[in-house]
Amino acid sequence: MIHFLLKGLLRDRHRSLFPILIVIGGTMITVFTYCYLLGFGDDMIVNNAKMDTGHVKIMSRAYHELVSQIPNDLALGNSGELLGILKQEYPGMDWAARIKFGGLLDFPDEEGETRAQGPVFGIALDMLNPESAEAERMNLDGALIRGNLPQSQGEIIISEEFAQNLDVAIGDMATLITSTANGSMAIHNFIVSGTIRFGVGPLDQNAIFADISDIQYALDMENSAAEILGFFQNMIYREAEAEIIAENFNGRFSDLSDEFSPYMVTLRSQNSLGELLDMMDQRIYMTVFIFIFIMSIILWNTGLMSGIRRYGEVGVRLAIGESKREVYMSLIYESILTGIIGSIAGTMIGLGFAFYLQETGWDISGMMKGSNMLMSGVLRAKITPTAFYIGFLPGVAATMFGSMISGIGIFKRQTSQLFKELET
Repeated sequence: MIHFLLKGLLRDRHRSLFPILIVIGGTMITVFTYCYLLGFGDDMIVNNAKMDTGHVKIMSRAYHELVSQIPNDLALGNSGELLGILKQEYPGMDWAARIKFGGLLDFPDEEGETRAQGPVFGIALDMLNPESAEAERMNLDGALIRGNLPQSQGEIIISEEFAQNLDVAIGDMATLITSTANGSMAIHNFIVSGTIRFGVGPLDQNAIFADISDIQYALDMENSAAEILGFFQNMIYREAEAEIIAENFNGRFSDLSDEFSPYMVTLRSQNSLGELLDMMDQRIYMTVFIFIFIMSIILWNTGLMSGIRRYGEVGVRLAIGESKREVYMSLIYESILTGIIGSIAGTMIGLGFAFYLQETGWDISGMMKGSNMLMSGVLRAKITPTAFYIGFLPGVAATMFGSMISGIGIFKRQTSQLFKELET
């Protein structure tokens, strides 16, 4: 039966070409959209985890309540001791202490007078420790435009855009003017060792990076950290495991009556990422449903138009003894075969486009100037095992539904009428 139907599809292009082209187009768009949404979501998770949230984050309870204000006066004390406990209790994760800070970066001239200055947002991380993975995790080497990463204390790197706007050269002295954790004024000198560009809007505007030991000294935060971030191996976020770790940690180390006790939150519970991840899942399911519905309507109309031409064929088959049910089922089998052929071709084409976007990417940094979203300026897709078969849902289901609906007309017409249409 399959061999017979396949031969019919190959020999009669008027019957198969248009439906197969529709299935190829719908499947291709479904697969590519699915991979693109996955890539967008994965890129958003990775960038937020690296730059801000980690896969889990530990703060003091008071700091967590005011986290958007970056209240370093509520930072975690004895962070070194806490890091040691975390590495012992949760060895499957990588832990890193960080401090966020803001202030004014002043660049003096040869006489010590202000030549240029601008507001900055800073991140202090462990860059000088050779055992730390922070520089690699943040891809500082890949983002480096000029100069080099800090090699010793007292050096910082700043964003390339910020450096160009203020005409800053490598080796220039920079004075950070900010406030300490105790509320007094802090003034600390640094040397600009390099400039970076991430392709992420907020960081490329006025970001600076310094070693955490320098900032601890400058802000009177010795052995303190604003946040301790935890990362799973290979930067793969495992939501269920993160929830278990957070629940276990808070049950053991967090005290509701102590506002300075450590408190762990997961990536999903920060920056409204939970809602965004749920929305991405809904968009994926919605995309598949929409293409099934649209393709079913188109193929239904195609089946009706094709059915008019094939009424004579149906009349002959009924006249030689086939039942209406057998004819109807053969049309459905034919549509399934059409859907499989189109789905295979459409999936291959869609995966081809997705693979290009995954490996090469599409640079949209020019369209993101002034954007405050923490996302990369290069769009990428992500191919997963599901992408190899998800296109078959709209491809096969739509053709089958279309034939089921259009084929109902066989049962509504009389054999004699169908045979008479053959004579005309």
